[in-house]
Amino acid sequence: MIRAIALDDEPLALKVIESFCARVGYIQLEKTFTKTFEAHKYLRKQPVDLIFLDIQMPMQNGMEFYVEIEQNVMVIFTTAYSEYAVEGFNVNATDYLLKPFSFDRFSQAAEKVKGIYENKNQVSNSEQLYLFIRADYSLNKILISDILFIEGLDDYLKIHIANQKTIVARMTMKAILGKLPASEFVRVHRSFIVPVSKIEKVRNKVIYIGAEEIPLSASYESAFLSIINSK
Repeated sequence: MIRAIALDDEPLALKVIESFCARVGYIQLEKTFTKTFEAHKYLRKQPVDLIFLDIQMPMQNGMEFYVEIEQNVMVIFTTAYSEYAVEGFNVNATDYLLKPFSFDRFSQAAEKVKGIYENKNQVSNSEQLYLFIRADYSLNKILISDILFIEGLDDYLKIHIANQKTIVARMTMKAILGKLPASEFVRVHRSFIVPVSKIEKVRNKVIYIGAEEIPLSASYESAFLSIINSK
């Protein structure tokens, strides 16, 4: 099942999305929100695959909300204003639904999400051995099994690798998560991603990987424990 939430300041619009999700069968709409701060609070604790997101909202619009999301998540923008379409695709939206949208149009967007989801999980479940990262004017091949942890520094990442020099790349945490097997790598702090297989122990909200001590943030603890307990 594709885990989803919906954010819209109109309760009736949320009811429509809830009904359509139930009809397609493979999207589990876990929560709906009318306020952005409530959705932000939920996303800091719970992983999701998809967000149905209204653009024109009070306090904070959907574009601003999406940019602040730290999870690597698909988004379908829903709005009554067609002029937002181009802006939506500029931030890599999966699709754009112009209100009022029919079930057939909703189904098209849902199928697109399903295809991306299945492809991503197929890659994650297959034996993905390495990835290429551009750094120091070169394309560096990194064995995924050699990654000890990833550290975020503003617009840069430090990829700590076993028995190799640390690679510093201009890249976001969200972008690197999208390249890594979702079942093996988990974000544990605003500034840290760790491979589950390299964790030696967790004590007092500190993760131990070799000689390194990595903090486990309260914001990511729930999602981290969910992955750990599924192993």
